[in-house]
Amino acid sequence: MGVPVIGDGERRARLGRRQLLAPSVRAARVEDVADAVVGLHATDAATVYLSACARLAEPSAAEVDRALYEDVSLVKLLSMRRTIFAVTEGLAPYVSAGAARAIAAKERATLLKHLRDHAEGWDAARLAETEREVLAALAVRGEATTQELGRDVPQLRETMLMSAGKAYEAKQSVGSRLLRLLASDGHVRRCRPRGSWLSSSYPWALVPQWPEVPVREAKAEVVRRWLGAYGPATVEDVKWWTGWTLGDVRAALADVGARGVALADGAAALVLPGDEGPVAAVEPWAALLPALDPAVMGWRGRDWYLRSEDVPALFDRAGNAGPTVWWCGEVVGGWAQRADGEVVWRLFRDVGVEAERAVAVEAGRLAGWLGEVRVTPRFRTPLERELVAKG
Repeated sequence: MGVPVIGDGERRARLGRRQLLAPSVRAARVEDVADAVVGLHATDAATVYLSACARLAEPSAAEVDRALYEDVSLVKLLSMRRTIFAVTEGLAPYVSAGAARAIAAKERATLLKHLRDHAEGWDAARLAETEREVLAALAVRGEATTQELGRDVPQLRETMLMSAGKAYEAKQSVGSRLLRLLASDGHVRRCRPRGSWLSSSYPWALVPQWPEVPVREAKAEVVRRWLGAYGPATVEDVKWWTGWTLGDVRAALADVGARGVALADGAAALVLPGDEGPVAAVEPWAALLPALDPAVMGWRGRDWYLRSEDVPALFDRAGNAGPTVWWCGEVVGGWAQRADGEVVWRLFRDVGVEAERAVAVEAGRLAGWLGEVRVTPRFRTPLERELVAKG
């Protein structure tokens, strides 16, 4: 028998069902959403809320707050591709061991070099002692901002002059870098922001230490989850999404017993064992997904859901995706929110009356739960700027 072929239509059906984008498969809890996409992009605070609510049967910022700050069942980790992801507490030990800790080691080495080059009296011993003092201060306070911790640990208030003599030279506080390092190492977490859920001002709290997981086992579990949500995918897709070496990717794929399939263009791809067949179809669906949503940022090879001619309007120069409009598994346009709260969009081509009506319904649903909140993506793209400017 030949290698099973999984065409573009089947891939789009999987996307709608497995990533909870069709209305009939939307979730009740945000933890189910995070697991469905493996992790919610969290570099931009708004993305977690917008991505989750696009997949919730009853969208609510309060539901996301509950998971992040009350139950702490979602944890933000600097992990795959040095990107911040919000993952469930069940997956967090695997993401930490498989990705975050290696990044934390590099972050620590980089910070130590910057301290030696741009600050006075720093070495590895002083950095380690400062970390211990911060953790001790947090144990007493319960939670505190970086500024508040600076009152207990004065070293945090010291600064490093970066890019000295350049037009873009700037002072960076030791505290801002050190707390980020402790977070990526799994010692602290961000608490509820001081302000709205869009605020970037937040306190920190200690994180209970997760069980130890061997690195190879952890990487295999991350890949198993990812293939279940995003497969079929090429080796290059897996390498791009994880940010791992090719050797680590191949080892993890072997550990999960990945099976070979062919894509519509004949390219070799992989799925989990037993996942070579078709999935049950879902109803036609539309979605307004935010900048950096897991769906648009899920694969390196995007031709099966995104036309190359639409990329310049929807991505910034660094490759960050802006807000996108989807119809049945394809990106068909982009959207934005104007200052008066109106959600506006543009379709790149004629997708039919049914699609246009469905997009309008989703725009109303989005505007409804946002209410008085105004969202501006952290990484702005040409179409988003243009749509806002015309308001």
